Amino acid sequence: MGLTFDEIKSGFDAEWEQRGEVCSADEIPMGWDLVTPEWMTDVLTGGNGDARVVSLRPGEPDEGTASRRRIFIEYNDAGKAAGLPPRVFCKSTHRLENRFIIGMNGGIEAEVSFFNTVLPELDVEAPKCYFANFNPRTLNSIIVMKDMADEVEFCSDAVELTEAHARDQMELLARLHSAYYQSDALTTKLSAWNNWEDYFAITAREAGFEDACQRGFAQAKEVIPPALFAREAEIWPATVASIALHAKLPRMLVHSDVHLKNWYIVGPGKMGLNDWQCSCKGHWSRDLSYALSTCLSVEQRREWERGLLRHYLDCMRAAGVPEIAFDDALLAYRRQMFGALAWWTGTLGQPPEAPAMQPPETSLKFIGRMTRAMDDLDSLGALKDA
Repeated sequence: MGLTFDEIKSGFDAEWEQRGEVCSADEIPMGWDLVTPEWMTDVLTGGNGDARVVSLRPGEPDEGTASRRRIFIEYNDAGKAAGLPPRVFCKSTHRLENRFIIGMNGGIEAEVSFFNTVLPELDVEAPKCYFANFNPRTLNSIIVMKDMADEVEFCSDAVELTEAHARDQMELLARLHSAYYQSDALTTKLSAWNNWEDYFAITAREAGFEDACQRGFAQAKEVIPPALFAREAEIWPATVASIALHAKLPRMLVHSDVHLKNWYIVGPGKMGLNDWQCSCKGHWSRDLSYALSTCLSVEQRREWERGLLRHYLDCMRAAGVPEIAFDDALLAYRRQMFGALAWWTGTLGQPPEAPAMQPPETSLKFIGRMTRAMDDLDSLGALKDA
């Protein structure tokens, strides 16, 4: 972590000049066309046994904060007999813009480290990872995961969750948050992860996030409650104040990007959580304010919100976390809405030359839900006398 814009650009240029096919797992491809059967064989088998990949076919492009591809695989007879996966889902940062967006704030290292060192210790539903690697000098990376497209339903922004799904989300987040709550591991095993306020500050400083957030808020006027939009000038200062308050709260590992589209439905009342590139060390209220305000319709949130918060607190207590008073939890939840909103006003208001991270309709839907929550909860008022 800590590379500058110029250092990332220099590393990328050097890799681009030397780009070529990759054949062993210690190499990281600079393009999907450079992934060879030999490389995939090494990744999936570690060179053990007679199984071999004989051919590969990349799927349709899927570009965003990371470069994503589904890769279809053909094996020799030994590979077929071994039951190796017929396709995998991959994420990479072989493009320069990927490294700027999720590299400068530590997101690349965080996600690779999550799959390699943390997920095996957690009792959470998350994608199975076959292989993950990154280059700390250039921020090139690749993650090879099980393709679950036929097994689960990945949530779109149109998915309507049941109350049972929402309760399971609270249970999953409680298992995640309790695992490293105020733990010594935060400075040892989790030393690679940024604190949330540092993650935010780097993003704001290097990506022009303040301007993007203010521009996005203005562009979303049609979906923002009029009383809240009238206080537009207060939103960014309130966001900064909210982040400062967050720095004083207990720490644990948080996912930090728990919007609806990063969840998947495993079955009735059972949820999983995808895309760990924003994970960092922060307070649970970051995840709860973000999840409940984006994953539920306005009507669902209003009806279930307090019950779900109480259920989450019960789960945390059952996991051994010291009891958290409901009123204190509700106050933190109200205050941390601002950081969640910034992730989406900043996405909607990004400069036109930046790569599109989300469709504008998705940003508007989530901004509408979050600002209605902020209005209902008087989140601006929650910051008074802080």
